[in-house]
Amino acid sequence: MKASSMDTHMGNIAIDNEVIAQYAGSVAMECFGIVGMASVNMKDGLVKLLKMDSMTRGIKVTLDNNKLILDFHVIVSYGVSILAVSDNLLSNVKYKVEEFTGIEIEKINIFVEGVRVID
Repeated sequence: MKASSMDTHMGNIAIDNEVIAQYAGSVAMECFGIVGMASVNMKDGLVKLLKMDSMTRGIKVTLDNNKLILDFHVIVSYGVSILAVSDNLLSNVKYKVEEFTGIEIEKINIFVEGVRVID
């Protein structure tokens, strides 16, 4: 189990990285312009839209010097400003994940893997 942990006056708190990824993914899906998380097949170079139950595969969580680094691989909606979507994603995820975990976020990397037309 890879976990992010912090020491408190009452003891140690360990949060599994999968839990952080699930929460960050659900926050990201609330953001305007995000269609979903992406999975990249390195062998073929194909990008696949992940279903809601496996969206954590599009998010990488690492802990460095007691600060979180989040990598998002996303697919955005066609016709929206990627800059505006990214800014919205950064601010929402930073605020909500820091409040949820109590761990400071050092960096959020966003990799736009594709664009989809929404019906």
